[in-house]
Amino acid sequence: MSERSQAAVGGRRSAETPPRARSYTVKEIFYTLQGEGTNAGRAAVFCRFTGCNLWTGREHDRADAVCRFCDTDFVGTGPDGGRFPGPDVLADTIASKWPVGSADRRPLTAERDQSQPPTANRPLVVCTGGEPLLQLDAPLVDALHARGFEIAVETNGTQPAPDGIDWICVSPKVGAPLVLTHGQELKLVFPQVGGEPERFAALDFAHFFLQPMDGPDATENTRRAVEYCLAHPQWRLSLQTHKLLGIR
Repeated sequence: MSERSQAAVGGRRSAETPPRARSYTVKEIFYTLQGEGTNAGRAAVFCRFTGCNLWTGREHDRADAVCRFCDTDFVGTGPDGGRFPGPDVLADTIASKWPVGSADRRPLTAERDQSQPPTANRPLVVCTGGEPLLQLDAPLVDALHARGFEIAVETNGTQPAPDGIDWICVSPKVGAPLVLTHGQELKLVFPQVGGEPERFAALDFAHFFLQPMDGPDATENTRRAVEYCLAHPQWRLSLQTHKLLGIR
């Protein structure tokens, strides 16, 4: 039997061919203030992963996409992104964006009350996209925790999340299966026909937000969102304050 055949017996790899390390493709990594939801106004490193399962990110495909109102460029890699050959390399790059000496950087291992926002003295990384859960995995979660980061994710909820994420924010999209039905924050872009807030109100989240859909009808969408939140106090209004402030 050849060496290749021996290595394949039982689906096992040979000692000479270890599993290839996971790599990550990232559009951009930058330090800013979180603009939306419960953590609005808090300093964070944003790690925007390339790719999404609900839209290619290319304008000529928008009309046929499941999500047609995305306002984010997540195609390819930018000057502060790239392809990272393993979790430690990416975690080190994220950590390099945080101001030196400005936060508690001890490894994060203790459990906490996850209905509460990440603690203010910890560095925060927001994993977003595109759809970050296509790439964010347990080794990267561990690497970020080892560098003292609390980890937030902004996801469309169509993918399962690895264990250990500190803050899960789900933004459901009409026409996409909702797999991730629990977390800390549900943020619904409003309005969506077929995605009315009452469809999600009983899910297992600590905080519920309506975020007015941007675009030509933004003023009317905001008025309607305010009206709905006043009539249904379970829901809070989320504004894209980074756009209002003109920051990244």
